[in-house]
Amino acid sequence: MGKNIVILGSQWGDEGKGKIVDLLTERVQGVVRFQGGHNAGHTLVVDGKKTVLHLLPSGILHPGVSCMIGNGVVLSLAELQKEITLLEDSGVAVRSQLKISGACPLLMPYHVALDLARETKRGMRLIGTTGRGIGPAYEDKVARRSIRFADLLDVDHFSELLKENLEYHNFMLKNYFMTSTFDYAAVYEETLTLGNNLLSMIADVPQLIATHRRRGDSLLFEGAQGTFLDIDHGTYPYVTSSNTTAGGACTGSGLGPRYINYILGITKAYTTRVGSGPFPTELIGPLGDALVELGQEFGATTGRRRRCGWFDAVAMRRASEINSLSGLCITKLDVLDTFDTIQIAVAYEEGRQTIDGRTPIKPIYEEMPGWKTSIVGIDSWSKLPEKAKAYVKRIENLLEVPVAMVSTGPDRRNTIELAPIF
Repeated sequence: MGKNIVILGSQWGDEGKGKIVDLLTERVQGVVRFQGGHNAGHTLVVDGKKTVLHLLPSGILHPGVSCMIGNGVVLSLAELQKEITLLEDSGVAVRSQLKISGACPLLMPYHVALDLARETKRGMRLIGTTGRGIGPAYEDKVARRSIRFADLLDVDHFSELLKENLEYHNFMLKNYFMTSTFDYAAVYEETLTLGNNLLSMIADVPQLIATHRRRGDSLLFEGAQGTFLDIDHGTYPYVTSSNTTAGGACTGSGLGPRYINYILGITKAYTTRVGSGPFPTELIGPLGDALVELGQEFGATTGRRRRCGWFDAVAMRRASEINSLSGLCITKLDVLDTFDTIQIAVAYEEGRQTIDGRTPIKPIYEEMPGWKTSIVGIDSWSKLPEKAKAYVKRIENLLEVPVAMVSTGPDRRNTIELAPIF
C-alpha cells in the first residue's frame, strides 16, 4: 500500500518546504496543496535553475505526477494563470497534470483592495500581511458569501453572486475606507475570461485522493506558511487566515485523518519570520544581519527582509505536539558554517511556555560550538563535521522527534536522508 505524507512548516514559514516536496515527489504519484494562497512562495532549485511557485504544488516539475489544489486554497485566477503560463513557456505540461477543486474560494480584486486598505488604516498596528487579499478572501468563505471556482460553470449564478459581493464590499471600500470601488462589468468580464481558460482543470479532489488511495498510490500533502502562522494555534493576531498545521491537511483536501501515515515537520537550523508579531529569539544587530545575508533571507513572494534569530526549541516542542510530528527535516544547516558559537533557546525565563504576543519572553540559551567549515552540498551524514552532527542531535534530543533529513544547500541533491519516510 502507498503512504500519505504531510509536509508542513514548523516555524513561521519559509523553512524550505518546496525543495523537500520536490525531492520526495520522485517517490509519489500525487501532490496536494491544502491551504493558503499566492501569499506563499516555494522556491525550487533543480540543477542550478531556480523556480518560485506560489499556487502550483511543488511536484509540478515532475512529469506524470498528479498535482491537485485542494478546497482549502483561496485561488487567484490571475496569479494561477500567470504561473501556469510561465511554466508552460519552460516546457512543463501543467494542464495535463493539474486538477483544481471546484470548492476553492476565488480571491477577487476587491479582496486585494480591502487587504491594503485595512493595513493602511491600522497604521503602526499593522499585521504585516502580504497585501494579496488572502485574509478578506477567507473571511468571505467563513461568511458563506464566497464565489467558488465551480460557480463559474453557471454564469447566471456567478453574476448574481458577484453583484451581491460587490454591493457589500464596494460599500465598505467607499464609506469606511474611503477608497475607490470596483465596476461590476469589468470584474465580471475579467473573471469569466480567466475562468474559461482554467475550468478544464476543475475536479472533485477528495474523490481523486480516494481513487489514488484505493489504488495503493503514495501522496504528498503540501502546506504553506508555518505552524505559528496558523489562525488557531499561531501568534494571533499576527497570523495568516488558514490552518497551517497538520489538521489543515485533512480539512483542506478531503483526506480522512486515519489515512495520514507520516507527518514531516520542516524547520530551519535557525529561526526566521516575515512581518509583525512576537519572535522570542530574534537577533537585532550584526548576528541577525549575518543570518539574513548568509541565508539570503528575503521573502520569495514579496521580497521582504526576514527577521532572523537562533533556533527556538521551546516553540518547536509546541509545534511538534500540535502537529504530532513523525520526523523532522532540518534545512539551511550550511548557513551556520561560519559561526564560532551557536545558541539554542532551551527554555523561557520564569517558565513561560507560550508565544501569545502579550507576555514578554526572554529565552534561556544553551551554547554550542560552531564547526567553522563549509558543509555546502554534503549528502552523507558520515561526511558532516562532528560539531555539526552534535548540533543536529541536540535538536533531536530537545524535541524528542527523530531527524529524518538534513539539507545542506538549495539544490534537491544537497540533502542527507537519515531515516526512511516511505
